[in-house]
Amino acid sequence: MMPKFNRTAALSAALLSMSVVLAPSAMAQNAGGGGWFVPKATQQQPAPAAPHAQRRAPSPVPLPAAPSDSSEADQQTPPVLPLPPIPAMPDIAKGSAPPATVIGVISVSGVMRQSMAAMQVERTLGGRRDALAQDLQKEQAGWRDEQQTLQAQAKSMSSDQIQSRERSLQNRVMKAQRDFRNRNRIIQEAAQVSLGQIERELVQVIQKVAASHGMNLVLHSEQIALHVDGQDITNEVAKQLNTILPSVFIPDANVDPEVLAKSGKMPTTADENQNMPATGPAPEVAPAAPATHK
Repeated sequence: MMPKFNRTAALSAALLSMSVVLAPSAMAQNAGGGGWFVPKATQQQPAPAAPHAQRRAPSPVPLPAAPSDSSEADQQTPPVLPLPPIPAMPDIAKGSAPPATVIGVISVSGVMRQSMAAMQVERTLGGRRDALAQDLQKEQAGWRDEQQTLQAQAKSMSSDQIQSRERSLQNRVMKAQRDFRNRNRIIQEAAQVSLGQIERELVQVIQKVAASHGMNLVLHSEQIALHVDGQDITNEVAKQLNTILPSVFIPDANVDPEVLAKSGKMPTTADENQNMPATGPAPEVAPAAPATHK
């Protein structure tokens, strides 16, 4: 009998390590963009207002703390209430003992570092994030130039002209925010599609390798203080994973994974009769439309 495999426990470290690699840290470090690039599943912060509309909010006045009254606190101690008796549990009939434990050890993060498919995901989506960060920097530079130009020309412009230019700049900023959020969401969901393929295959590989050694309990090596070399199956699992899954499908940069999923044409690693490229969109899939998610 094949031992049960704790899917969540074994793969949480892998997904966490890859999400850290693919996290939009470059975008989070850009000034003025603190609330723009949040994944769709998390709560989004409100977009910052146009530069001309920024005002400092008045600081709240601190209120004095109420004096503590120890005697009053002692008087408010909750009383000890009576509890009804609990029923006695009868003895349970003796069952069969579990099999002897044969322990294996694995480092899921070590497997992911050796995985060719994981390196493909990091290389492809990391490049897309770098391009997104560069576009953001260029757009922010354009906002600053427009603001400086407006400030320099304000003395020679009427009030209506200034307000018109300010509205135009504000609309440009808001549109860019929507576009960049949508592009970041597409990259995040492409990572989920890619890592999901590695996750499903890794579950099977760990089960097969553990069963081949008669192991019925596999623990994370990061949680173990001492083990022997024969118990560590990290390298063997990584070798088998690279043999079975050397690459994964990654949606193209101009394809929205949600549109791809709704089309019913999402390729999988189980499609043995289809020779899908390592990257690229499925046929007849509409490209991603910007500003669909706010």
